[in-house]
Amino acid sequence: MGVKERHEREREAVARAILDAARELFVAEGYQNVSIRKIAEKIEYSPAAIYGYFPSKDDIFLALAEEGFRLLFACGSQPQELASLDSIRAGFQRFYEFSKTHPEYFALMFVDRSVPRISRDWARFGFVRDMRQTMAAGIQTVIDAGDFPPGTQGDAVFRILMAAVHGVAVMRLCERLAPGEDADALARDTLEAALTGLRTGITHSFHPQKCD
Repeated sequence: MGVKERHEREREAVARAILDAARELFVAEGYQNVSIRKIAEKIEYSPAAIYGYFPSKDDIFLALAEEGFRLLFACGSQPQELASLDSIRAGFQRFYEFSKTHPEYFALMFVDRSVPRISRDWARFGFVRDMRQTMAAGIQTVIDAGDFPPGTQGDAVFRILMAAVHGVAVMRLCERLAPGEDADALARDTLEAALTGLRTGITHSFHPQKCD
């Protein structure tokens, strides 16, 4: 191994240590309560050394969020598009499974309210927007096929189903279920109840706003 390759591996290892330490601290203490100095102390580096890898604490979060979204999209068997009712059901079930297999990423990305918005760096997160558009197109295909009543808003379907599985994921993560209650069963039932309500043509009062 040459000097350049060794140096690159060393930098990758240190960057990995910074991200792992930061993720652990962000989840345990809350993003807003963690400083670069705390992260540096955890890996026994100086704050100045951390800045040599990440310009700011926000940049550390954005790197973790990118990792998290890539893990989310890789969770389970990923269909090419959500073009059937079963694939929509499976897609939202995968979101719940992600909260179980990667709870630290889920807590950081979807629970902590103090983290930066990823819309600040859409160049990095273009793949997230692309996936969201793919999901929207798939949901619209299912609406057009007649599995939802005419006039159903695709964005409303997405938000309502996301709220259903997100709620159970947070309840499980925050240990808000009684002993013996099956979070997995609740996630399945909540998702199915939301799908059934949408398919029967409930008049939803929620009207989502377009996001950039």
